[in-house]
Amino acid sequence: METTIPKTSTVLATLFKADLAVLLSNRRSAVISLFVPMIVLFTRKGLIKHIGGPTVLATAIAIGLIAIGLMGYTLSVAKDRDKGIFQRLRVAPVPTRVIMTSRIAIQLMMIIVLTLFVFIVGYQYDGVMLSPSGYVVTFFIAILGGAVYLSLGQLIVGLIKNFETINAVTRITYFIFIMVGMVGELMIQNEKLKRVVHFSPYGSVKIMLAASMQPEKWVNDTTIAVLVSIGYIIVFAGIGISKFKWNTK
Repeated sequence: METTIPKTSTVLATLFKADLAVLLSNRRSAVISLFVPMIVLFTRKGLIKHIGGPTVLATAIAIGLIAIGLMGYTLSVAKDRDKGIFQRLRVAPVPTRVIMTSRIAIQLMMIIVLTLFVFIVGYQYDGVMLSPSGYVVTFFIAILGGAVYLSLGQLIVGLIKNFETINAVTRITYFIFIMVGMVGELMIQNEKLKRVVHFSPYGSVKIMLAASMQPEKWVNDTTIAVLVSIGYIIVFAGIGISKFKWNTK
């Protein structure tokens, strides 16, 4: 009896539909990813004339990217591993890279949706309008910034097996990133420590996003932020992938 192995593209499409269905059935993480940035846009409208519209939009997107990478990707992978879904998929004729590609594709879609939402609300409610090049560059930078948090999420699920522990760690990390990123530089007096916060994952992503919305204002700090972000991705993803286990045993 001949066994027919489906094409990789067919398997990927099937997995993507299944992962999308799971996302739609468990909408809480998606709502959080979009709801929190909207709060930033609504509450910081009065600051636009002081710090600029691009900075407000950059803050909103940066916070949303953290939610996607930590609350979305990390928890979904940890939950499916805990339920044994990955273990069952691995015994099927499905390349492991296809399984993870489907998950990452879902998160990339969320990044695009998030960025679009921020642009639309930012224009309709806050009156912030960017140049065509600003919109295009920001989409690419948002994907790069999202990759920082996706790789951080991979690091967490790679180093920790227990789902409840991962759940607690991601929530604490989410809170710390937001607090340090939004008020850290204002509260910290030490210049060296302030520099570290400036180029933290949150700080670097925010710097890149703000500059991408006004490409003509791209400065040396922005280039450093891009290089630092790539470094975060390489280190986080490298360790996270090498340490990742497909089951909790």
